Amino acid sequence: MAQPDRPLRADAERDSLIPSPGERPYRARPKSALRSMYQSVTRNIEVSVTPQYLSDRSSPESGEYFWAYTIEITNRGTETVQLRTRHWRITDGTGRRQEMRGAGVVGKQPVLKPGESFEYTSGVPLPTPSGFMTGTYGMVSADGEPFDIAIPTFSLDSPGGKRTLN
Repeated sequence: MAQPDRPLRADAERDSLIPSPGERPYRARPKSALRSMYQSVTRNIEVSVTPQYLSDRSSPESGEYFWAYTIEITNRGTETVQLRTRHWRITDGTGRRQEMRGAGVVGKQPVLKPGESFEYTSGVPLPTPSGFMTGTYGMVSADGEPFDIAIPTFSLDSPGGKRTLN
């Protein structure tokens, strides 16, 4: 897995993202990666996802493909909320689906006041050169009301890989 708590920067020689202390991913990302941003808004909470294929962590000849994805969650509403759980549905290029559930993200359950954001980076391996991910975050409002917000469906495509839609 990618280092989830460390920012990433573009490495022009390897055309991938590598950790770099003190840099923010959105400022350091090459223009080509910005085209792959996906967004959704639920109850005034915006979720933005930017995936990046990591060629230096992948081994196509062994059927191993790896992506990092950076997620920014922004509270555009008027109430304080907390992210409590995650539910991922990960589908590879053959249509095989995995579901993953857990508490928080990268070991945290961030509280977002109005106007605040939380950003993290994680990673996912697949046995195929393409796939996609989607899911939900389980949130709770300051008054204890639980609700889910959508994580937008985003594509995982390796360079030169054949995209398969299922």
